[in-house]
Amino acid sequence: MLPTRSALLQTAFVVALGLPGTTLLAQRGGWGGGWGDGARWHDAGGARGGSSRSAGSGEGLVQISRFRIEGDAALALAHGPISVVAMPYDAEVDADFAGSDRRFNATFEAAVEDRLVHSGYDAATISPGSGQVAEVRVIRIEARPPEVPHKPVSGEVSMGVSNRGTSLGVGIMIDATKPRGALISTRLETRIRDRASGQVLWEGRAEMLSREGDKRWTDQAIADKLSAGLFDGFPLKIGEASVRR
Repeated sequence: MLPTRSALLQTAFVVALGLPGTTLLAQRGGWGGGWGDGARWHDAGGARGGSSRSAGSGEGLVQISRFRIEGDAALALAHGPISVVAMPYDAEVDADFAGSDRRFNATFEAAVEDRLVHSGYDAATISPGSGQVAEVRVIRIEARPPEVPHKPVSGEVSMGVSNRGTSLGVGIMIDATKPRGALISTRLETRIRDRASGQVLWEGRAEMLSREGDKRWTDQAIADKLSAGLFDGFPLKIGEASVRR
């Protein structure tokens, strides 16, 4: 479905004209899913194991927002039975994603369930009338289109004439890098409700950018990273954070 630039090799070639007196020169050429848009991506180092091509793009950086209910109701979090299900269809949010692959969504739901069990929940016990429900939604969009093909060789030629002879300068730039794939945004949203009352107890979102075609960022790797960041310190940590592991 889908997340290095080699240094540009600049070679200066000196061309001899074979004429007497020729001078040779070389030149170098909120609650309820009300998430806002416009998340800021900031990154000074690029993805782990990546190169400067990733710097500034935000690849591999996870942006997190988490909210928790106030009062005694929050004490119900992180213990008791819980079921992980797909978030109910929202015509406004999900209109462009109704055809998403069920197996793709299941990968993220399993990652969320694993983190919830790690936090203290019991996902093995089925309790239709009690416990909690974790609703999961995954949204993946193209944040930036793929790069256009590069010119493998480009350069300039210049000539000059002086009282010392004729000069010719050739500046050639060789770009051996391949165009990068599209930059993909994957957002994992989870909402935990009390099963009996339907009250939302906790809600969070984790989002990251990855490069299409990057073998490091399989669906499983992205699901694991987003869920780990989202539920880090659950349920005590709330607010916004940026993490890279």
